[in-house]
Amino acid sequence: MGVPGANLRIDGQRLWDSLMEMALIGPGVAGGCNRQTLTDADNEGRHRFKAWCEAAGLTMGVDRMGNMFARREGAEPGLDPVYIGSHLDTQPTGGKFDGVLGVLGGLEVIRTLNDMNIRTRRPIVLVNWTNEEGARFAPAMLASGVFAGLHSIDYAYGRKDSEGKSFGDELRRIGWVGEEEVGKRPIHAMFELHIEQGPILEAEGRDIGVVTHGQGLWWLEITLTGKDAHTGSTPMHMRVNAGLGAARITERVHQIAMAHQPAAVGAVGQLFHFPNSRNVIPGKTVFTVDIRSPDQAKLDTMRAEVERAAHAVARELGLGCSIEAVGHFDPVTFHPDLVRRVRGAAERLGYSHMDIVSGAGHDACWINRVAPTVMVMCPCVDGLSHNEAEDITLEWAKAGADVLFHAVLETAEVVA
Repeated sequence: MGVPGANLRIDGQRLWDSLMEMALIGPGVAGGCNRQTLTDADNEGRHRFKAWCEAAGLTMGVDRMGNMFARREGAEPGLDPVYIGSHLDTQPTGGKFDGVLGVLGGLEVIRTLNDMNIRTRRPIVLVNWTNEEGARFAPAMLASGVFAGLHSIDYAYGRKDSEGKSFGDELRRIGWVGEEEVGKRPIHAMFELHIEQGPILEAEGRDIGVVTHGQGLWWLEITLTGKDAHTGSTPMHMRVNAGLGAARITERVHQIAMAHQPAAVGAVGQLFHFPNSRNVIPGKTVFTVDIRSPDQAKLDTMRAEVERAAHAVARELGLGCSIEAVGHFDPVTFHPDLVRRVRGAAERLGYSHMDIVSGAGHDACWINRVAPTVMVMCPCVDGLSHNEAEDITLEWAKAGADVLFHAVLETAEVVA
């Protein structure tokens, strides 16, 4: 078929109402959401999503990682489906839109197809990926990673949260262990709608980000060991201060990222002092360095430089130092044909747009290893995300879902 007509649009108010209703499940303390994966709130959100899917005439499948797949049949059921999806889980202090927009925007695509009695040649599958955030069970994008073959299911089931509870036990507890083997579903293409989680689109006054690439990432967990000692009675020259080592390495991470500009970022985002007492010099620190770049060579160079700097600081201060890579993915290039469809949809619909690189990791980055994928982004206020103050407008949500609708429809092919 040709491209869909520009008169075809989703119902922005209905999408917004769904977003606000989902936000009531697992509310945060400051207006956002705390719907961490495999919690009771996640379970409630899953059931609400399932009910909405069934009301839209979709059939639900669930795999052994708890990934939810809601299928709208195509005129030719044997063809590989077009997938739309993201995640419903949030950070402990998460917003209403991160991930959720991609799932409920996909649901709005289905509802609009139903309203207009549009049949597609290919089936369309709406997916909620489990544990994208990695806030409770590291690493992030865990279930899509199992689907794409990066992790084994035994590895995933064995991941533990801060209370020692395992992913597998919690998945069973809330009742979302499906019968499907993970990764066996064929995918013709996958689309993921998401808020930008950065300030570029808003600053440039653009409605749509056409995501061409995704940054690669290394998470390096560094453990420094020194000696616990009294802060008041230990002479400065006799201290073996793991906290001081962490501070110096934090500064070096910043310097390394700045030295590799443009298209490179780095920070220490998580740090634990032990014993974490006011009047005890830290004898141990454990912290995570997050470095990212869309350039593979630059990413690998930054990792090597961070590791050299960490060991050098440790030697200088007499600290023990161990480094473990606890998260990684290579830079991603999204499928050029799908990128062109997203860009073409934005142009047909009259939305301002620009090409953009995703600064964050997303499920589409893993699925890109096994099927063609692309992402559509809309702005978020002040670029703020992973924060309860995260915000977007109804108009931004509608624009993103409109572009998603057109790109998906072109790919799934309308039946005359």
